[in-house]
Amino acid sequence: MTSAAPATPARRGTLLRGLRVVARGFAEQRGVLALAVVGSAIYGVMTVAMARVIAHLVSSVVEPAVRAGEITGGQVWTIVWQMSLAVLLTVVGVILRRVCAGMAFFNLNAGYRRRVTRQYLRLPLSWHHRHPSGQLLSNANADVEATWNVFQPLPMAIGVLVMLAVGAVEMVRVDLWLALIGMLVFPALFLANLVFQARMSPRVTLAQQLRAEVSEVAHESIEAGLLVKAMGREEQETARFAEVTDRLRRAAIEVGRTRGTFDPVIEAIPTLGTLAVLAVGTARVGAGSIQAADVVQIAYLFSVLAFPVRAFGWVLAELPRTVVGWERVNAVLSARGEMAYGDAALAPDGTGATAVRDVSYAYEVAERSDLGPTRAEHEPEPGEQVVALRDVTIEVPAGRTTAVVGPTGAGKSTLTNVVLRLVDPSGGVVEIDGRDLRTVRRGGVPAVATLVAQQTFLFDDTVRGNVTLGQDVEEDDVVDALKIAQADGFVADLPDGIDTRVGERGASLSGGQRQRVALARAVIRRPQLLVLDDATSAVDPAIETAILDGLRERSRGMTVLVVAYRMSTIAMADQVAYLERGRVIDQGTHPELMQRCEGYQRLVTAYSREAQERAAVAADEETA
Repeated sequence: MTSAAPATPARRGTLLRGLRVVARGFAEQRGVLALAVVGSAIYGVMTVAMARVIAHLVSSVVEPAVRAGEITGGQVWTIVWQMSLAVLLTVVGVILRRVCAGMAFFNLNAGYRRRVTRQYLRLPLSWHHRHPSGQLLSNANADVEATWNVFQPLPMAIGVLVMLAVGAVEMVRVDLWLALIGMLVFPALFLANLVFQARMSPRVTLAQQLRAEVSEVAHESIEAGLLVKAMGREEQETARFAEVTDRLRRAAIEVGRTRGTFDPVIEAIPTLGTLAVLAVGTARVGAGSIQAADVVQIAYLFSVLAFPVRAFGWVLAELPRTVVGWERVNAVLSARGEMAYGDAALAPDGTGATAVRDVSYAYEVAERSDLGPTRAEHEPEPGEQVVALRDVTIEVPAGRTTAVVGPTGAGKSTLTNVVLRLVDPSGGVVEIDGRDLRTVRRGGVPAVATLVAQQTFLFDDTVRGNVTLGQDVEEDDVVDALKIAQADGFVADLPDGIDTRVGERGASLSGGQRQRVALARAVIRRPQLLVLDDATSAVDPAIETAILDGLRERSRGMTVLVVAYRMSTIAMADQVAYLERGRVIDQGTHPELMQRCEGYQRLVTAYSREAQERAAVAADEETA
């Protein structure tokens, strides 16, 4: 069991790399983010304007009313309409900023989740084999969100820049000396935020990586639930999950401790600035240099500007997560290995005749599972290249059944993946109806060739939905496909027949029942080439014989390539190819191979002996 996380990015350049990601987001959501910036600018201007409005009302309404000892209705109305107008414009700016920033954030999240999942579907199986599914889930979810979360505080930070620029001009206009105090306070705030970002960057980076790792471990533990229970590994898995969550807990505490240390400092700087303004301003009012309204205006500006300036700290704190999230997401988006497709099409009325010529295939060994056994002496190391097929040549004639037989690890399943172009061979050519599969357009092979694997997957849907997979198919065709797969009997006994939901991964069905539903799913498409990778291994021999007879009778003209273990399956084949260690040792009919291929003879008779022993045991139990 593995959990992959990229190396921690160097602290140097985090800010620059984060700004590049931000620029990418702006480029992709320029319209919505432009409105968010406009709203933020309105908010910034009106925040400063509010100080002027208050100063104006203090000098023109409040002070005269205090001197007169009373306030008139006209004075009240003046205060109400001027403050209301300023508040209304501020509210419009806040709404525009928040709504548009939220839209940009969610648009980027949705768009990149779609990109990541589309990339998953484009990348070949060989790439998926090297990446744990928990990591892929984290890439499409937590990492995407971490990448674009910076856009929640960013528009406000841009508005703060406008606010500071307008505020600086306004303070200089009111009083140069009091403005100079502000010029000292705000650089101090920026410096504190930069130190805060430098301290937070490695801590937030580690926390984001550990969040992804927790997701990977949790997903892997759930997926391996059956194995964990069967092997009695509950305590070990609990300890493994506890270890990674404890690391995340410690990292999150460090993030909180750093934030808790800097927050009071950043909060104190504007407060000290306001006190300094009040002290100097009072002295200047006493000297007759400025009016009290001027001091009120600048003090108000300090109080309202102090909190928004914190938005820079929020943005700087998010940038490390942005960088980590983007590097993990971009590793998927920039992954190589996507298959190249041509423009050719396979004929819809083709025969499915398949030719495998001089095909070789090698793969890279993934990291070993923690739940697996200790590495054997000759087991390849992670990252080592293993050759699964070597110069394989097989002809699968049209309308005939070809069986592929061989011991475990001979390359049989790899051959089926190559024939269906689930992976591309390292060398050689695979053709269907004379067409090189690498020249066929995307979706061309699945339109004429279908796989039924030993490990079947059923969706949490009805039997009908799992057979049709969303295609518009008549019910009679569904029933006929179920009959061929010998699934009509048990399906009829289900509570709602073909409309019975089978649960996640078909949990309510047995292994043999799932295989038969999967076989019906393949048959209903009337493929030119049907590939069976030990697709009836979980059904009784009698049912398997009935299935194979049904395929032979009702699917005349279909080309079949079957990975076979049982004698009943092998006997159905018109020809047999025997593989050992990725090589074709011999080809011919079953009687021919029995006569001239010693390895084939040993393997097949071993299957026969096992079948005979099982039949004898069953007979004894029935007699008893």
